[in-house]
Amino acid sequence: MAPRLNFFEWWGRETVVTQPKGTPVVVKMEANPSFSIVEIDGPDAAFKPVQKNRLKNAKQVRWILLLKANRAAGSLARLGAVLFSLLATIKNRLILRRGVAVASEKLGKGKLMLAIIKLLLITSVATLVFEVFAHLKGLLLLYDVVPQTSEVRGLFQLVYVVWVGFSGAVYELSISAVCQLDWPKERLLIQILDDSNDESIQWLIQSEVAKWSKKGINIIYRHRLIRTGYKAGNLKSAMSCDYVKKYEFVAIFDADFQPTPDFLKHTVPHFKGNPELGLVQARWAFVNKDENLLTRLQNINLCFHFEVEQQVNGTFLNFFGFNGTAGVWRIKALEDSGGWLERTTVEDMDIAVRAHLNGWKFIYLNDVKVLCEVPESFEAYRKQQHRWHSGPMQLFRLCLPDVINSKISIWKKVNLIFLFFLLRKLILPFYSFTLFCIVLPLTMFIPEIELPMWVICYIPVIMTFLSVLPSPKSIPFIAPYLLFENTMSVTKFNAMISGLFQLGSSYEWIVTKKAGRSSESDSDSADRENDLSDPGSKEQDKGETVIIKKSNKIYRKELALAFLLLTASVRSLLSAHGLHFYFLLFQGLTFVLVGLDLIGEQIS
Repeated sequence: MAPRLNFFEWWGRETVVTQPKGTPVVVKMEANPSFSIVEIDGPDAAFKPVQKNRLKNAKQVRWILLLKANRAAGSLARLGAVLFSLLATIKNRLILRRGVAVASEKLGKGKLMLAIIKLLLITSVATLVFEVFAHLKGLLLLYDVVPQTSEVRGLFQLVYVVWVGFSGAVYELSISAVCQLDWPKERLLIQILDDSNDESIQWLIQSEVAKWSKKGINIIYRHRLIRTGYKAGNLKSAMSCDYVKKYEFVAIFDADFQPTPDFLKHTVPHFKGNPELGLVQARWAFVNKDENLLTRLQNINLCFHFEVEQQVNGTFLNFFGFNGTAGVWRIKALEDSGGWLERTTVEDMDIAVRAHLNGWKFIYLNDVKVLCEVPESFEAYRKQQHRWHSGPMQLFRLCLPDVINSKISIWKKVNLIFLFFLLRKLILPFYSFTLFCIVLPLTMFIPEIELPMWVICYIPVIMTFLSVLPSPKSIPFIAPYLLFENTMSVTKFNAMISGLFQLGSSYEWIVTKKAGRSSESDSDSADRENDLSDPGSKEQDKGETVIIKKSNKIYRKELALAFLLLTASVRSLLSAHGLHFYFLLFQGLTFVLVGLDLIGEQIS
């Protein structure tokens, strides 16, 4: 039996003998019979839950209430002290101006930087007010005739002309790049094709063209009044001009592309002695591939496209899809294949397929690169991918009978149907969307269904690794790339269905917004309306200026799938599926990021 421990003796500060830890103890409170006896049989027994029906006497209740009141008073006192300190600081800084002189002395040379920041802020606000006022005045620059004879109405419009010319200069560098091509001037004709309905842009482009024309460059500005057929319509209109008939080759560049001066010397010589050659395609080089996570992921996709798809098809089949820009065509090949047709939104792929069926050969030059950009905002990238996946399915329906009845070899027919059209544009988006976004999460709620590991793990990992190999520096982004591609499968699958069944959105052509990093600046309409081959053709049919606000959008489909995937991940955790839980969790979070438009940047 353990020795007694008198509680009241301890309270009177008398010596108390303690017991070693872990031994059974019986504590008896003899002085007050209202106290109960507690028996502790072991070291953990003291932590057993207390019975709820145990009563408290009046003295205990009083002490508890006093303790809570003391805590409340302490909290109020601390809150009051904080408020008092805050008010004292405001009084000293704003009213009595104490401490300002000391802070100013500490700034020292920083005063100059502060003044510069203030100046930039004031300039930015003034510029914003200026642009808003110009918009309210309806000034998209109203010119009646060409620049040489037009008059600017009012001083404000004159200032606005100068401002627009200063702030929107992407067309200058694009035009400058092609005007400096190293080629005999008497054998070079440059057409600047503009479909825009913005008269200020028209005036500025004509001024730039006039400047280069005075330098002896054979350059022509063409603006269509009837803007039908998008890019195909613009190119078809330009190629029908009489002065084009004396030329043998045509090089095509979009607005954000800047070829090097030796571009023609690296491409045109391939046509010499090769009368069956119809197209020489150069590679794209992306100046903003490291700008953000979205551009890095796009770079992986496009590197695989150029390094593998274009290069392999060009080497073994003498055929690949024309990329729509940074390529040189033999004009006879275009005419022999029916020219530019307006039946789809992928006129570049359309003319390439028809030329291939007519026996023309293609050459891809992986070492000849032309600088350009990839979209930095998710909204622009999403619309671009919709067009790139709905257009091929639309074209597949139209040209399938021609492919089957053509005189090309069986192997080339198989390549066209299954590899060129179906694999990348239909099978892979369908596989990714149905398996990872629908089937896999649903199996978490149906225990009877179990997918083999090679279907949900090995095949996707191997395919992703092969896709990243052409850009070794992107290997650290292999996991985000896999998750993002699965997320993009929603857009691609929707576009595929739209194009395959000829739905309304398959004819939609939305401008791909660019930041203008390859050319220092990019006015809102530069990529939309100025294309060295046709940028204006990317304008909407109605001719309305598209204004994209700088705000995040909400994508309901992605958020709905995010809810399904995250719910399935919780179900997987409860059922201890292991690997499935981590994949569903991270895939669901990726859908949340995309659904809330938190990837990429907002380009307005």
